[in-house]
Amino acid sequence: MDLTLQHITHRYGDVAVLQDISLDIPAGQIVCIIGPSGCGKSTLLRLIGGLEQPDEGQVLQLGNPPAGCLNPLTFVFQDFALLPWRDVGGNVSLVLEDHAMNEQDRRQIIDDVLARTKLADFRAALPRQLSGGMKQRVAIARALAVNPAVMLLDEPLSALDAQTRELLMEDLIALWTRAPFTGVYVTHNLAEAVRLGHRIVVLSRRPGRIRDVIEIDLPLSDRHMNHPALEAHQARLWNLMKEEAAAADQELLHV
Repeated sequence: MDLTLQHITHRYGDVAVLQDISLDIPAGQIVCIIGPSGCGKSTLLRLIGGLEQPDEGQVLQLGNPPAGCLNPLTFVFQDFALLPWRDVGGNVSLVLEDHAMNEQDRRQIIDDVLARTKLADFRAALPRQLSGGMKQRVAIARALAVNPAVMLLDEPLSALDAQTRELLMEDLIALWTRAPFTGVYVTHNLAEAVRLGHRIVVLSRRPGRIRDVIEIDLPLSDRHMNHPALEAHQARLWNLMKEEAAAADQELLHV
């Protein structure tokens, strides 16, 4: 299923957050969205996911979701959003409980996504027993359990230390390589964007407009840390952003 954004504009009161955003998100690609603080990245993700409605424009879902899709769109959040009283298996099961299926089918799905996210041995663990990286793996497993057409990831690695971020990036690449999914990935981290994005959308400072779209044709499986081509893309992105990032920082200091 492809997504098409047509002339999206959004405001909060008198504040214009996004202005005339048009973008195609093809099936099977990860599209990363970057930009200065306050430029509307997370707002755009919420509009794509239907949590809010744009003041102008529309988000179109084109084509059919994959076979076995239970939810066309699903979110992975920065703060994991796990229920502390449920174990790992129970947190994944949560998204399946409103769907008509028998216990055997539900357990099979849970077994599959826990194996894919390296959590099979932690099924009975509670969130308080898990590291930050493990908690985010649970959130990713929960998103995968509904076999979404599009996965919407809102800075999913920003709360993690550098080593854990690296491990989770490798895990996401492995998941995509095994079964390519469509992703919209919001991040402040340029290294994450060049490691994970087939295309990188650069937004301007508020109101967010598309300044540029950078395509990276290097296969995800070849995108290793310190790869020269990725470092060049990262430098290009920073050159696009740095003046507006500094200006946005000064604006936020006076809010």
